[in-house]
Amino acid sequence: MFEDMPQIIVFGVILLAVFVQSMAGFGLALVSMALLPGIVGIQVAAPLVALVSIPLEFLLLVKYSSELNISAVWPLILASMFGIPLGIYVLKRVDEDIVLTFLGIVITGYALYSLLEVKLPQMKHPIWAYGSGFFAGLLGGAYNTAGPPVIIYGNCRGWLPAEFKGNLQSFFLVGTLFVVAAHVLSGNLTEVVWLDFLWVIPAIGLGFVAGTWLDRYLNPEVFRKVVLVLLILMGLRLIF
Repeated sequence: MFEDMPQIIVFGVILLAVFVQSMAGFGLALVSMALLPGIVGIQVAAPLVALVSIPLEFLLLVKYSSELNISAVWPLILASMFGIPLGIYVLKRVDEDIVLTFLGIVITGYALYSLLEVKLPQMKHPIWAYGSGFFAGLLGGAYNTAGPPVIIYGNCRGWLPAEFKGNLQSFFLVGTLFVVAAHVLSGNLTEVVWLDFLWVIPAIGLGFVAGTWLDRYLNPEVFRKVVLVLLILMGLRLIF
Protein backbone atom coordinates (compact mmCIF):
# COMPACT_ATOMS: atom_id res chain seq x y z
CA MET A 1 0.00 0.00 0.00
CA PHE A 2 2.71 2.49 0.99
CA GLU A 3 4.60 1.74 -2.23
CA ASP A 4 1.63 3.16 -4.16
CA MET A 5 1.46 6.37 -2.10
CA PRO A 6 3.57 8.50 -4.50
CA GLN A 7 1.30 7.60 -7.43
CA ILE A 8 -1.81 8.36 -5.37
CA ILE A 9 -0.36 11.74 -4.38
CA VAL A 10 0.51 12.50 -8.03
CA PHE A 11 -3.07 11.62 -8.98
CA GLY A 12 -4.41 13.97 -6.31
CA VAL A 13 -2.10 16.83 -7.33
CA ILE A 14 -3.12 16.59 -11.00
CA LEU A 15 -6.79 16.39 -10.01
CA LEU A 16 -6.46 19.56 -7.94
CA ALA A 17 -4.43 21.39 -10.60
CA VAL A 18 -6.87 20.52 -13.42
CA PHE A 19 -9.79 21.59 -11.21
CA VAL A 20 -8.15 24.96 -10.55
CA GLN A 21 -7.48 25.65 -14.24
CA SER A 22 -10.99 24.57 -15.23
CA MET A 23 -12.36 27.06 -12.71
CA ALA A 24 -9.99 29.99 -13.19
CA GLY A 25 -8.64 29.52 -16.73
CA PHE A 26 -5.09 29.07 -15.42
CA GLY A 27 -3.27 27.33 -12.58
CA LEU A 28 -2.54 23.81 -13.85
CA ALA A 29 1.21 24.33 -14.10
CA LEU A 30 1.48 26.69 -11.13
CA VAL A 31 -0.21 24.24 -8.76
CA SER A 32 1.28 21.02 -10.12
CA MET A 33 4.82 22.37 -10.51
CA ALA A 34 4.71 23.73 -6.97
CA LEU A 35 4.02 20.22 -5.62
CA LEU A 36 5.15 17.52 -8.05
CA PRO A 37 8.94 18.18 -8.11
CA GLY A 38 9.13 17.26 -4.43
CA ILE A 39 7.38 13.95 -5.18
CA VAL A 40 8.76 12.75 -8.52
CA GLY A 41 11.61 15.21 -9.22
CA ILE A 42 11.78 18.09 -11.69
CA GLN A 43 12.98 15.87 -14.57
CA VAL A 44 9.74 13.84 -14.42
CA ALA A 45 7.39 16.61 -13.28
CA ALA A 46 8.15 19.01 -16.17
CA PRO A 47 7.37 16.66 -19.11
CA LEU A 48 4.50 15.03 -17.20
CA VAL A 49 2.71 18.33 -16.66
CA ALA A 50 3.29 19.23 -20.32
CA LEU A 51 1.52 16.01 -21.39
CA VAL A 52 -1.36 16.60 -18.98
CA SER A 53 -1.79 20.15 -20.29
CA ILE A 54 -2.58 19.15 -23.88
CA PRO A 55 -6.01 17.47 -23.42
CA LEU A 56 -7.10 19.97 -20.75
CA GLU A 57 -6.14 23.05 -22.77
CA PHE A 58 -7.84 21.61 -25.86
CA LEU A 59 -11.10 21.10 -23.94
CA LEU A 60 -10.96 24.59 -22.45
CA LEU A 61 -10.12 26.15 -25.82
CA VAL A 62 -13.20 24.52 -27.35
CA LYS A 63 -15.28 25.91 -24.49
CA TYR A 64 -14.00 29.49 -24.90
CA SER A 65 -13.26 29.47 -28.65
CA SER A 66 -15.97 32.05 -29.40
CA GLU A 67 -14.11 34.59 -27.22
CA LEU A 68 -10.67 34.01 -28.74
CA ASN A 69 -8.90 37.11 -30.10
CA ILE A 70 -6.20 35.58 -32.28
CA SER A 71 -4.69 38.95 -33.26
CA ALA A 72 -3.87 39.59 -29.60
CA VAL A 73 -2.30 36.17 -29.10
CA TRP A 74 -0.16 35.46 -32.15
CA PRO A 75 2.76 37.78 -31.19
CA LEU A 76 2.92 36.03 -27.81
CA ILE A 77 2.93 32.60 -29.48
CA LEU A 78 5.58 33.60 -32.05
CA ALA A 79 7.96 34.98 -29.42
CA SER A 80 7.47 31.99 -27.12
CA MET A 81 8.86 29.68 -29.81
CA PHE A 82 12.28 31.25 -29.26
CA GLY A 83 12.09 30.93 -25.48
CA ILE A 84 10.97 27.30 -25.25
CA PRO A 85 14.23 25.66 -26.50
CA LEU A 86 16.25 27.79 -24.09
CA GLY A 87 13.98 26.72 -21.23
CA ILE A 88 14.42 23.03 -22.12
CA TYR A 89 18.19 23.57 -22.13
CA VAL A 90 18.01 25.13 -18.64
CA LEU A 91 16.00 22.14 -17.37
CA LYS A 92 18.66 19.65 -18.51
CA ARG A 93 21.81 21.63 -17.69
CA VAL A 94 21.17 23.58 -14.49
CA ASP A 95 21.32 22.05 -10.99
CA GLU A 96 17.86 20.95 -9.77
CA ASP A 97 18.10 22.93 -6.50
CA ILE A 98 18.70 26.14 -8.46
CA VAL A 99 15.83 25.33 -10.83
CA LEU A 100 13.41 24.68 -7.95
CA THR A 101 14.44 27.85 -6.11
CA PHE A 102 13.86 30.00 -9.20
CA LEU A 103 10.54 28.23 -9.82
CA GLY A 104 9.50 29.06 -6.25
CA ILE A 105 10.43 32.71 -6.81
CA VAL A 106 8.34 32.85 -10.00
CA ILE A 107 5.29 31.27 -8.34
CA THR A 108 5.51 33.38 -5.17
CA GLY A 109 6.17 36.60 -7.09
CA TYR A 110 3.23 36.07 -9.43
CA ALA A 111 0.84 35.21 -6.58
CA LEU A 112 1.87 38.32 -4.61
CA TYR A 113 1.46 40.48 -7.73
CA SER A 114 -2.07 39.16 -8.23
CA LEU A 115 -3.11 39.45 -4.57
CA LEU A 116 -1.80 42.99 -4.21
CA GLU A 117 -3.40 43.96 -7.55
CA VAL A 118 -0.37 45.97 -8.58
CA LYS A 119 -1.19 48.52 -11.28
CA LEU A 120 1.13 48.30 -14.28
CA PRO A 121 1.22 50.29 -17.55
CA GLN A 122 -1.07 49.25 -20.41
CA MET A 123 1.83 47.80 -22.44
CA LYS A 124 0.52 49.19 -25.75
CA HIS A 125 3.81 48.91 -27.65
CA PRO A 126 4.19 45.58 -29.56
CA ILE A 127 7.56 44.97 -27.88
CA TRP A 128 5.71 44.10 -24.67
CA ALA A 129 3.83 41.28 -26.41
CA TYR A 130 7.03 39.81 -27.84
CA GLY A 131 8.90 40.20 -24.57
CA SER A 132 6.10 38.61 -22.55
CA GLY A 133 5.84 35.75 -25.07
CA PHE A 134 9.58 35.05 -25.02
CA PHE A 135 9.75 34.99 -21.21
CA ALA A 136 6.62 32.82 -21.09
CA GLY A 137 8.26 30.37 -23.52
CA LEU A 138 11.41 30.29 -21.40
CA LEU A 139 9.42 29.50 -18.25
CA GLY A 140 7.22 27.05 -20.14
CA GLY A 141 10.17 25.09 -21.48
CA ALA A 142 11.92 24.89 -18.12
CA TYR A 143 9.02 24.66 -15.64
CA ASN A 144 5.73 24.52 -17.60
CA THR A 145 4.87 27.84 -15.92
CA ALA A 146 4.31 29.95 -19.03
CA GLY A 147 1.24 31.55 -17.46
CA PRO A 148 2.51 34.45 -15.29
CA PRO A 149 4.02 36.67 -18.04
CA VAL A 150 0.99 36.21 -20.31
CA ILE A 151 -1.51 36.70 -17.48
CA ILE A 152 0.22 39.91 -16.42
CA TYR A 153 0.28 41.09 -20.05
CA GLY A 154 -3.43 40.28 -20.48
CA ASN A 155 -4.30 42.18 -17.30
CA CYS A 156 -2.35 45.22 -18.53
CA ARG A 157 -4.12 45.06 -21.90
CA GLY A 158 -7.53 44.91 -20.19
CA TRP A 159 -8.73 41.59 -21.63
CA LEU A 160 -12.31 40.81 -20.56
CA PRO A 161 -12.80 37.63 -18.44
CA ALA A 162 -14.13 35.38 -21.24
CA GLU A 163 -11.60 36.74 -23.77
CA PHE A 164 -8.91 36.26 -21.14
CA LYS A 165 -9.70 32.56 -20.81
CA GLY A 166 -9.96 32.01 -24.57
CA ASN A 167 -6.69 33.78 -25.30
CA LEU A 168 -4.86 31.97 -22.51
CA GLN A 169 -5.97 28.51 -23.63
CA SER A 170 -4.93 29.12 -27.24
CA PHE A 171 -1.51 30.37 -26.13
CA PHE A 172 -1.08 27.51 -23.66
CA LEU A 173 -2.11 24.82 -26.16
CA VAL A 174 0.21 25.92 -28.98
CA GLY A 175 3.08 26.50 -26.56
CA THR A 176 2.57 23.14 -24.85
CA LEU A 177 2.66 21.29 -28.18
CA PHE A 178 6.06 22.84 -28.88
CA VAL A 179 7.23 22.10 -25.32
CA VAL A 180 6.26 18.43 -25.67
CA ALA A 181 8.04 18.25 -29.05
CA ALA A 182 11.15 19.72 -27.44
CA HIS A 183 10.93 17.17 -24.61
CA VAL A 184 10.73 14.40 -27.22
CA LEU A 185 13.85 15.67 -28.99
CA SER A 186 15.64 16.01 -25.64
CA GLY A 187 14.76 12.47 -24.57
CA ASN A 188 12.78 13.65 -21.52
CA LEU A 189 9.64 11.58 -22.20
CA THR A 190 10.86 8.48 -20.39
CA GLU A 191 8.90 5.34 -19.55
CA VAL A 192 8.28 6.69 -16.03
CA VAL A 193 6.74 9.88 -17.45
CA TRP A 194 4.42 7.95 -19.76
CA LEU A 195 3.33 5.57 -16.99
CA ASP A 196 2.55 8.49 -14.68
CA PHE A 197 0.60 10.18 -17.50
CA LEU A 198 -1.53 7.09 -18.09
CA TRP A 199 -2.13 6.87 -14.35
CA VAL A 200 -3.51 10.44 -14.10
CA ILE A 201 -5.75 10.45 -17.21
CA PRO A 202 -8.89 9.86 -15.05
CA ALA A 203 -7.82 12.79 -12.84
CA ILE A 204 -7.84 15.07 -15.91
CA GLY A 205 -11.43 14.10 -16.70
CA LEU A 206 -12.65 14.37 -13.11
CA GLY A 207 -10.96 17.72 -12.53
CA PHE A 208 -12.33 19.20 -15.76
CA VAL A 209 -15.91 18.09 -15.09
CA ALA A 210 -15.82 19.26 -11.45
CA GLY A 211 -14.19 22.59 -12.29
CA THR A 212 -16.51 23.52 -15.16
CA TRP A 213 -19.58 22.48 -13.14
CA LEU A 214 -18.65 24.36 -9.96
CA ASP A 215 -17.62 27.40 -12.00
CA ARG A 216 -21.33 28.33 -12.10
CA TYR A 217 -21.76 28.30 -8.33
CA LEU A 218 -18.55 29.42 -6.61
CA ASN A 219 -17.55 33.06 -6.27
CA PRO A 220 -14.65 33.30 -8.78
CA GLU A 221 -12.92 36.17 -6.93
CA VAL A 222 -12.91 34.37 -3.58
CA PHE A 223 -11.72 31.16 -5.25
CA ARG A 224 -8.92 33.05 -7.06
CA LYS A 225 -7.66 34.58 -3.80
CA VAL A 226 -7.66 31.22 -2.00
CA VAL A 227 -5.63 29.70 -4.85
CA LEU A 228 -3.16 32.61 -4.77
CA VAL A 229 -2.58 32.27 -1.02
CA LEU A 230 -1.94 28.55 -1.49
CA LEU A 231 0.48 29.33 -4.33
CA ILE A 232 2.45 31.66 -2.06
CA LEU A 233 2.81 28.88 0.51
CA MET A 234 3.81 26.38 -2.20
CA GLY A 235 6.31 28.82 -3.70
CA LEU A 236 7.92 29.54 -0.35
CA ARG A 237 8.20 25.81 0.24
CA LEU A 238 10.15 25.43 -3.01
CA ILE A 239 12.44 28.35 -2.12
CA PHE A 240 13.27 27.23 1.42
